Amino acid sequence: ASFALKRMLNFNAPPLKNTAAEPVWKVLIYDRFGQDIISPLLSVKELRDMGITLHLLLHSDRDPIPDVPAIYFVMPTEENIDRICQDLRNQLYESYYLNFISAISRSKLEDIASAALAANAVTQVTKVFDQYLNFITLEDDMFILCHQNKELISYHAINRADIQDTDMEAIMDTIVDSLFCFFVTLGAVPIIRCPRGNAAEMVAVKLDKKLRENLRDARNSLFTGDSMTAGQFSFQRPLFVLVDRNVDMATPLHHTWTYQALIHDVLDFHLNRVVMEEGMGVEPSPAGARPKKKSRKTYDLTAADKFWQKHKGSPFPEVAESVQEELDTYRAQEDEVKRLKSIMGLEGEDEGAISMLSDNTAKLTSAVSSLPELLEKKRLIDLHTNVATAVLDHIKSRKLDVYFEFEEKLMSKSTLDKSLLDIISDPDAGTPEDKMRLFLIYYITAQQAPSESDLEQYKKALLDAGCDLSPLNYIKQWKAFTKMAATPANYGNSGVKPMGLFSRVMNTGSQFVMEGVKNLVLKQHNLPVTRILDNLMEMNSIPRNKNPFQEAIVFVVGGGNFIEYQNLVDYTKSKQGKKVVYGCSELFNASQFIKQLSQLGQK
Repeated sequence: ASFALKRMLNFNAPPLKNTAAEPVWKVLIYDRFGQDIISPLLSVKELRDMGITLHLLLHSDRDPIPDVPAIYFVMPTEENIDRICQDLRNQLYESYYLNFISAISRSKLEDIASAALAANAVTQVTKVFDQYLNFITLEDDMFILCHQNKELISYHAINRADIQDTDMEAIMDTIVDSLFCFFVTLGAVPIIRCPRGNAAEMVAVKLDKKLRENLRDARNSLFTGDSMTAGQFSFQRPLFVLVDRNVDMATPLHHTWTYQALIHDVLDFHLNRVVMEEGMGVEPSPAGARPKKKSRKTYDLTAADKFWQKHKGSPFPEVAESVQEELDTYRAQEDEVKRLKSIMGLEGEDEGAISMLSDNTAKLTSAVSSLPELLEKKRLIDLHTNVATAVLDHIKSRKLDVYFEFEEKLMSKSTLDKSLLDIISDPDAGTPEDKMRLFLIYYITAQQAPSESDLEQYKKALLDAGCDLSPLNYIKQWKAFTKMAATPANYGNSGVKPMGLFSRVMNTGSQFVMEGVKNLVLKQHNLPVTRILDNLMEMNSIPRNKNPFQEAIVFVVGGGNFIEYQNLVDYTKSKQGKKVVYGCSELFNASQFIKQLSQLGQK
């Protein structure tokens, strides 16, 4: 997808490699959908390197810049088309490259043509393109369908009791449009597999039909000839596994222990960006002082960040140790930074400004080239120190290690060392929502549902702890329904083993005070979605003459999470030469998922 975007920003010609030529300066106009697609993939600096001087929202007040070409990247909606026509009439730019995120209809194309005629701007509308990019790539092996309007295709929307067939059709069409875009961008026609009798099957049928129709129209097919970005996949068609969120309802509620999933669970983390309030610390302000205004800080966790790439799937204690090691190494280099700054006469300079020095000016001396690199390293260490500290505060104040360990035991049917009631009734363990998550996992994974009297006792404890019981109402109906339909999900024999104390982090000079937090390590085990994939990938059910699949895309209709993503990543690492991509209709954390269950369960 990022290649497709770079091609678009280069006026739809392949981006040129390492040429000395200056890029053509241009402006980028996008809507919120376009913004969400671009921001996880290209940083402001990368946009600038490609000649984008300004990037503006379509529906903002924009001044005319008559001598510059404009690249538009927007959804083909009524109001967007009206605004583009208005731009043409007002002669805002030198020329217009119109790129639609999803295919534009014939009639809307005609609206643009007549506006261009009326505005005498026909020659300026240089190109109109359908980009087929109506999905958001978060990692090179992970995508979601949308961030704006995601409630329209949410778990709640698909599973509400009073849904009309027409609503369901519309939801399925929206999902299929995005998945179709995904395969056009991937340049591959998949082999589709899905379980029967749920929303995933409806998506599969519609997608299959849309792919077939497109292949049948050979002249305009998006899967033949030059439109195909060859070489992304091997000759073999990829496997596309569609599953329904309902096959595994415990994992999205699960407390987690790996870095990326924890950030998503306890902090505000959207489209690879963490937003934190500074001054979350506990030190009281001096008496009579005005309370400090909290400033918001945002951190981008990107593919370019080596520490993030290496540790986003690691258990949290390991991350804390590694951040500490990086800090120690950097402190050893700090004198070097001071020395370089003074050579360059930059003592008091803002570090952000220095790291913006572009490569051309930076070739002056070796000092200049190594300083931005060191400062970038420091920026990343500070970022992870702040983010990991914020996560650790949640772990300690809510006893998340206790929750994680207990839920792992429930899900793998191991013996429990303490009673569920004790955790629910412990005022120091977690928020009401933490307690509800734990209880729902117990209820979902229990082979034997609790007796009525036990259930009453649990409900009383949950209410005393301040829990809202409406998610339980829904899960009870769900469980009764799935009991008739299928076998319960199998979570494998996970098991967590506590290790000794934290060696590196326990020493007194450490940033991270881990006292009282368990050093848990994970045993590799496959979650239900991974098991479904594994069976299909290895083709256990098919005669031996077929080759197993090398590439697969797994997509969860109804929403996904980082725990499932990480489980697939770990699974793929253990399989030589296989590639797996994870996608979902929306990405939610447990808190957002519980809110949807609660809406479904309100009486």
